[in-house]
Amino acid sequence: MSDKKPKVLVIVGPTASGKTSLSIALAEKYNGEVISADSRQVYTGMDIGSGKVTAAEMGTVPHHLLDVANPMDIYNASDFKRDGSKALSGILKNNHLPIIAGGTFFYIDMLLGRTSSPEVPPNEALRNELEQLPSEALYEKLEALDPERAEMMDPKNARRLVRALEIVDAIGKVPKVEMLETYDVLTLGITTPKEQLHKNIHIRLHQRLDEGMQAEVETLLAQGVTHKRLEDLGLEYRYLSRHLRGELSYDEMTKQLETKTRQFAKRQMTWLKKDPSIVWVEKNDFEHVFKVVSNWLTQTA
Repeated sequence: MSDKKPKVLVIVGPTASGKTSLSIALAEKYNGEVISADSRQVYTGMDIGSGKVTAAEMGTVPHHLLDVANPMDIYNASDFKRDGSKALSGILKNNHLPIIAGGTFFYIDMLLGRTSSPEVPPNEALRNELEQLPSEALYEKLEALDPERAEMMDPKNARRLVRALEIVDAIGKVPKVEMLETYDVLTLGITTPKEQLHKNIHIRLHQRLDEGMQAEVETLLAQGVTHKRLEDLGLEYRYLSRHLRGELSYDEMTKQLETKTRQFAKRQMTWLKKDPSIVWVEKNDFEHVFKVVSNWLTQTA
């Protein structure tokens, strides 16, 4: 029996860097299937705001982990690891190349066995105490106790901050686990000059608004998704919710959302730059990207 490790291609990069289009181009060339590693694209009805790939964009490339949960349900990293592992096994059984692409890097690390999500039961007394605090205070607490985990957390996502503090209270810092090296992984990171990335963020935001992102949020509300829940579902849903509640004018919402998205992209790059295994590429330099991937595919781990 061969002891060759299965090859898994990972594509990372900050928001609006072009991970989706590159993953599809690589899947078409190398007989691949894409696993979406995005904590919001798992939810039904959250298409425009999460930048979910459309049927036209994916073409004949199979995609996994899209539309697998109701937005009022909590779908966490452990759920992603369970479902992602099934998808990964199925793709490898088909002798296709698994391509994991997305901006939720913690999900990618979970799926590849690089980190763990501790099985810590809810602590209702602590939760009740923490839920009285504003998200800024929660974030400061987490920064003091587990700065590495805080670095990639959304400072405004109170629910996730409370859960992270609950884990810290039970076991201390979220433990790093030694990579089991189950797979032969190549991680491509998309490098984008800051000015270009800011331009991409601006253009993408206005495209999404023109495509009906506000109407999407109004539909979610009509289907029973609460404003409280929208606060936890990422920047686009949070700021549109605040606009629809009358807290922000349309212009204020647009400006604040663009600023916050830029800040989020900066945090993502700070996190990614710590990983020396990432091979940085330019999204449109296909000749170089294909050469890197082809060389890796012919190597034995």
